[in-house]
Amino acid sequence: MGKGEQTRSLILDEALSLASQVGLEGLTIGALASRLELSKSGLFAHFGSKEGLQLLTLKRAQALFQDQVFPTASTQAPGLPRLRALFSNWLASIEQSDDPTAGACLILSASAEYDDRPGAVRDALVAGQRELRGAIAKAIRLAVDEGHLAPATDPWQLSFELFGIALAAHHDRRLLQDTRAVARAKDAFERLIQAHQPSANA
Repeated sequence: MGKGEQTRSLILDEALSLASQVGLEGLTIGALASRLELSKSGLFAHFGSKEGLQLLTLKRAQALFQDQVFPTASTQAPGLPRLRALFSNWLASIEQSDDPTAGACLILSASAEYDDRPGAVRDALVAGQRELRGAIAKAIRLAVDEGHLAPATDPWQLSFELFGIALAAHHDRRLLQDTRAVARAKDAFERLIQAHQPSANA
């Protein structure tokens, strides 16, 4: 990584931290320049526009989230072990969302900010969320193929329900400051998996 890339990486870390406080829409080149005590023209050279800064900050958050969730899960055996690891890693990212560099918090808050606002930022959010949902559905299909879940299990329906559990955990952990939220989510996951065991659907 060259010096310019290192500099931009450090700037994006600060942008991520700032966006976790003011939202992605509140992230501007001027606000970031003030935080870093740098010139606006210098930051403009790195990002070109407010949207360019927002987009790269979002992509930074998505990369951090993916690095936390996917690599270790992919090392687990196909089927339920991999699905359980993926979901556990996802919950861990929520539990660590007090740390702005965890990425998960910004992604979910930005999803609310941009759900009805067309543009490059929304497109990047949609692509990231579809990738996550697809990865969950793929893990569920593998669990069905391995005989860990009932053949009638609908991967997209189950991934929808797991996504709902994760969103509830994030809501209660962040807004309500409920330290039991992640443990509750894990219990909900296990009950949902139990309901889809082959013996439960025989």
